[in-house]
Amino acid sequence: MSFGGFDDTTPGWGAPTPSAGDIVTNAIRKEKLIKEIIAAQEDLRAMMAKTKGVQTDVDKLISGNETLQMYIDNLTMQMAKRR
Repeated sequence: MSFGGFDDTTPGWGAPTPSAGDIVTNAIRKEKLIKEIIAAQEDLRAMMAKTKGVQTDVDKLISGNETLQMYIDNLTMQMAKRR
């Protein structure tokens, strides 16, 4: 059955079937996004490792400062006793 200008053989209802070009384009786009995500994850891992290293250095400096402060306090008390 035909209604002026409409072809019964083309699917008019439902989801359109993607062409091979669309499928390839989508696959390439998804692959690119996945690569970008993986690269970002690797960058984050590197930053986390650097952050942990810096935190270790900060902890050592804090410990050293506490030791120096105790030394200064002891010297100050010894000087006060001598006067």
